[in-house]
Amino acid sequence: MKDLFDMISRKSSKLATITYSTSFSLGIRFFSKKFHDPIYAIYGFVRFADEIVDSFHGFDKAKLLERFKTDTYLAIGEGISLNPILNNFQWAVNTYKIENELIERFLHSMEMDLQDIDYDQPAFEEYILGSAEVVGLMCLRVFCEGDEEKYRQLKPSAMRLGSAFQKINFLRDLKADYKDLGRSYFPGVDLKRFTEDTKKRIEDDIALDFASGLEGIRKLPKGARFGVYMAYVYFYKLFLKIKSTNSAQIMKERIRIPNSTKYKLLFTSYLKHQFNLL
Repeated sequence: MKDLFDMISRKSSKLATITYSTSFSLGIRFFSKKFHDPIYAIYGFVRFADEIVDSFHGFDKAKLLERFKTDTYLAIGEGISLNPILNNFQWAVNTYKIENELIERFLHSMEMDLQDIDYDQPAFEEYILGSAEVVGLMCLRVFCEGDEEKYRQLKPSAMRLGSAFQKINFLRDLKADYKDLGRSYFPGVDLKRFTEDTKKRIEDDIALDFASGLEGIRKLPKGARFGVYMAYVYFYKLFLKIKSTNSAQIMKERIRIPNSTKYKLLFTSYLKHQFNLL
């Protein structure tokens, strides 16, 4: 029975999310239950594509990504895939009418990671759009449940929030991206001389994204608001920790938030949510 395979597909997406991101999976728990499966489906898809370009060293990454891309569109068109992650993703895409344009832009950014690109501002913005902003829009399609007016209203804030999260990831992973993968995303930044002034300029840009993103969170449907706010609180805490860390140290270690701190953030965020203090 296909129902059994669909159940396995849902569990596969959830397992991928929990395994790869404890922080993101924690936020999903606080969405309305109806949002759990589609958000797991989106994250599972995004994560698998990201793993191809980031982790599958010693394999033909370009060939694997092209096959993944082909299989993605076949799954969406046929309404099924023998890959459980893609089978679950196509269900979310077809159920919530997620545009192919969003998927295309995301996969294009993954392709950019396979190239040796000297990022200028337009290329940087193109990458951020595909790797982060459109992922936020896929999730927003789920949260709005077909309400086009609400989707259009919240679209700019969702994109800015995704942008903030990605830029924080870039700062957090500067050492690994540069030394292990040979990548440098921030335009006009020489990581051999990563200064405090350069770091502050990037942080000021992120702060603007955060402010716009928070305004959008306040307007989200109730069933999605707290889960997205949890992600916001976690990333903002990480942002503050990065701000308090000097530029030389950023290039030496990956900044983390301990699990004990995550749970404290959860408690205080829940109180703010319950008392409408967001």
